[in-house]
Amino acid sequence: MQTLGTNTNAHVAGVDEVGIGPLAGPVVACAVILDPSRPIEGLGDSKSISEKRRQLLSDEIKERALSVSIGRASVEEIDALNVLQASHLAMRRAVEGLSPRPDHVLVDGNKVPDFGVSAEAIVQGDKTVPAISAASIVAKVARDAELVALAERYPEYGFESHKGYPTAKHRRALRTLGPCPEHRRSYAPVQAALAQLSERGGA
Repeated sequence: MQTLGTNTNAHVAGVDEVGIGPLAGPVVACAVILDPSRPIEGLGDSKSISEKRRQLLSDEIKERALSVSIGRASVEEIDALNVLQASHLAMRRAVEGLSPRPDHVLVDGNKVPDFGVSAEAIVQGDKTVPAISAASIVAKVARDAELVALAERYPEYGFESHKGYPTAKHRRALRTLGPCPEHRRSYAPVQAALAQLSERGGA
């Protein structure tokens, strides 16, 4: 693992993704380079922050950070690559969209995609590293918005409430209706719903 040494002028990006566990919708990643001269109060793990506060923080991050970039991997890419590789693809796309280009990347978790620059993984970094926290907040707000929009196209699944995660309500809708085009065919509950639909003569 390469480090930056004493270069205090280096641009360090924080990266995080959201959407590994859901049965539907994309994986969304965000990369953020914070501006040390414009600190943001209240950064932390996006899952521990209220929806209203997350939205306010996301807006503030976009306004104050040196650079914010969002990358995504589609349902088709998730099914083709597997969700881990798709999440790495989304993170690489997010980092590639940064300007200025980062000198170093800090990633939430324990695996480091190849960003073409020095990088390190930090377990629970979304709780302890401000740039990763900022990335997790923007990524979650962006993905939640995508799933709310998806709910307008497929209202019977309740995406606006569970955001694609396998809640009891979502599983019931999946079993009753079968999957929509935005469901991940590589996930076992979706495969089971397809098989059940086929048995009923609906596929």
